[in-house]
Amino acid sequence: MFLGLAGALLGWSALFLQLYLTLTAITAKGGTVLDGVWRYLGYFTVIANIFAAAILSCAALGRNWHRGEFAATTAMILVGVVYSLLLREAWDPRGWQKAADVALHDTMPLVVTLFWLMRPHGNVRGGDIAASLALPLGFCAYAMTRGAFEGWYPYPFLDVAQLGAPAVTRNCVGIGLAFLALALLLAGLDRALSRRSAARVKR
Repeated sequence: MFLGLAGALLGWSALFLQLYLTLTAITAKGGTVLDGVWRYLGYFTVIANIFAAAILSCAALGRNWHRGEFAATTAMILVGVVYSLLLREAWDPRGWQKAADVALHDTMPLVVTLFWLMRPHGNVRGGDIAASLALPLGFCAYAMTRGAFEGWYPYPFLDVAQLGAPAVTRNCVGIGLAFLALALLLAGLDRALSRRSAARVKR
C-alpha cells in the first residue's frame, strides 16, 4: 500500500532526524551518546511514532495487524491533539528541529489517520479498545518510574516535583480517559464505515 510505504519512510526519517538532533544537543552539553538515546526514548511522541512507523512498515510489506493499526491511530491522534493544546506554545523550534517537530506532531498523525480510514473496517472489538490503552498508560508508568530515579519528566503535566503526585495521578487518569473516549469514537466510526461499505456492495 503506497500510503503505508510513504508514511513509514516519513516516520523513520523524522525519527532519525530527531534522534540526531537530540544526540547533538545532549553531547554538546557534555553528555554521552547513551545519555542522548535514553533522553530520546523518554518522550511519548517518539515512542508512539516508532510504533506507528513499525505498523506502517508492516502494512507496506503486506503484513497487516488491525489491532496494532487501531492502537497506532488512537495514539497518533492524541499526540497531535495534546501537543497542539498543551505543548505547542511552550517552545519555538527552528530549522531542522522545526521540520522534525512538524513531521512527528502534525504530519504523522494525519498520515496514520488517513491510512487507517482507507483500511477495511468492521474488525474493531472490545479487546482492540482495551489494547489501545496499553501504550499511554504504560508510558505514564514508565515516565513516573524514570522521574523517580532521575528527577526528570518529559512533559510539564507529568512533573511530580512541580505538581505533586496527586495532581500527576489525576493527569494520567485524564490521559487514559481521553484515549478511551477517542478509541470508542474510532470504534463507532469503524462500524459506520463498515456499514457504508456493505451498503455499497449491495447496490
